[in-house]
Amino acid sequence: MTYEELLTISDSEHLIVKEKNIPGYGGRIYKNRIAINLSLPTKAEKSCILAEELGHHYTTVGNILDQNDVMNRKQEYRARLYGYNLKIGLIGIVQAYEAGCRSLYEMAEYLDATAEYLKEALDCYHSIHGVYATVDNYIIFFEPSFTVMKTVSKTD
Repeated sequence: MTYEELLTISDSEHLIVKEKNIPGYGGRIYKNRIAINLSLPTKAEKSCILAEELGHHYTTVGNILDQNDVMNRKQEYRARLYGYNLKIGLIGIVQAYEAGCRSLYEMAEYLDATAEYLKEALDCYHSIHGVYATVDNYIIFFEPSFTVMKTVSKTD
């Protein structure tokens, strides 16, 4: 999803998104307001942050800034996973493959994400699914290296 598409989702949820200077943070959410750091240089970076802040909107309860608390870390993980699924998703990986993307950087560009964010999403999916995940007639391998393959059905 692009930054503009995420802004549309935010608007439909009656969330107010503003770009402002928030040193030390890419984004913050408080009640129905989301602040995106004005100093982020690209829309791809802003969209990655907004996806995670939407994840916080849907999955987080209370102030979770103290990441020494295990419950806060779990909520942070859930919010990030929500953002990864919203922005990337296994189906997005397949769509990028079908669009001819063959490198992490090409996939990130296709998905309007940063390469770092895509790598974090892939690491997260790897920890959830293990060596590989299947989507429709595709296999996404996370080990020994990241690969997408289309399965072929045998017809007689």
